[in-house]
Amino acid sequence: MKTVFKIISAFILFVFVTVGFVKPSEINTYKCMIQMTNYTGEGAYVIVSLLNPKGEYESTLYVQGQDEDWYHDIPEWWNFYGKTRSNIDAISGETVSGGERTVRVLKIPKNKIDTGYSIRFETAVEDQEYYKDDVQFELTSETVKSKREGKGFIRYIRLIPQ
Repeated sequence: MKTVFKIISAFILFVFVTVGFVKPSEINTYKCMIQMTNYTGEGAYVIVSLLNPKGEYESTLYVQGQDEDWYHDIPEWWNFYGKTRSNIDAISGETVSGGERTVRVLKIPKNKIDTGYSIRFETAVEDQEYYKDDVQFELTSETVKSKREGKGFIRYIRLIPQ
């Protein structure tokens, strides 16, 4: 009986030591302000994606716009998302119109900073343009604290570490 107790105690201690001190995946949280240009027309769909060092989609960080019927109008992202239809926790709210701004929280794994990963902001407006890389930049310790100008519907984005 004492041998069984010792084995069980040793097993519990082993589990505690190996699991109890494992760090959970470390995530950096950023406030992200998206300021739109003064355009006319419908609200813009904004997709924020994490790209691996090869420039391929790895995950969707944020989707501004809830109507899935229009997601195919964002073709680069749709080629990634449309095939897998993975659950997106980051869908949040209505589209954002010309001249408006929105502030959202982005969660980016720490191990994606300074390792060649990029972040891409894609935008599309019904019956208007689509901008594959309205804003895109490499994730570095410096760029995640910066303001970035857009090329299309986004005037600029600003990331603020939390």
